[in-house]
Amino acid sequence: DNLDFQRGVRAFLDSLPIASLYAMREGLREVGAVNGTVGIFENLMDARTLFLTANTESVYAVTWLDLEDGPMVVESAPNTLGILDDFFFGHVTDLGNAGPDRGQDGRFLILPPGYDGDVPEGYYTFTSRTFGNWLIWRGFLEDGDPQPAMANLKANIRIYPLARREERPASEFVNLSGLAFNTIHANDLSFYEEVHAVIQEEPVDALDPEFLGLLAAIGIEKGMPFEPD
Repeated sequence: DNLDFQRGVRAFLDSLPIASLYAMREGLREVGAVNGTVGIFENLMDARTLFLTANTESVYAVTWLDLEDGPMVVESAPNTLGILDDFFFGHVTDLGNAGPDRGQDGRFLILPPGYDGDVPEGYYTFTSRTFGNWLIWRGFLEDGDPQPAMANLKANIRIYPLARREERPASEFVNLSGLAFNTIHANDLSFYEEVHAVIQEEPVDALDPEFLGLLAAIGIEKGMPFEPD
């Protein structure tokens, strides 16, 4: 029993990134910031929206990027700080000022795991380890005003399937300021259920075998139900 407890504690600590992004996806789904729709905090964030490390001085634009149906194109906004993480919270690429586009309006092509199709030129191309991905930008206040950054994000961000690259459809935006929704992982038994759900959804060959063994020791294993006693 003591060994099970120790493994459970370690699995909790080591799985925090995965459970965190599971909760992030659920929160973004609740407000509709998925599938090419971008949530933007037009009037900044406040305490009604539950994020782990966000602040009230950045103009955030955030969405969930799903590669299940194939590669996606992301057109980034200039003069922003953007980042794309996979569902295991692993870094895929930076966008904007810290990215390869160096703060210009770069076009990124994000490939799903195992993709073996054509890869056109003209993009900053990256392959994710997972189908689910978290995408977020930070815009900057100008003399305390979020409106210039908000206008920049809305004017330049586009997210669409590679198959629609000729038409470059515009993204839709939803204002998240003042909305009460939760993106923070659970702190009870359902934490492990969140981790289990991600392990079932995603390819796990990129994860460390020791980490997978730790999860298996407490009953979280690919292709198996999670049924703790």
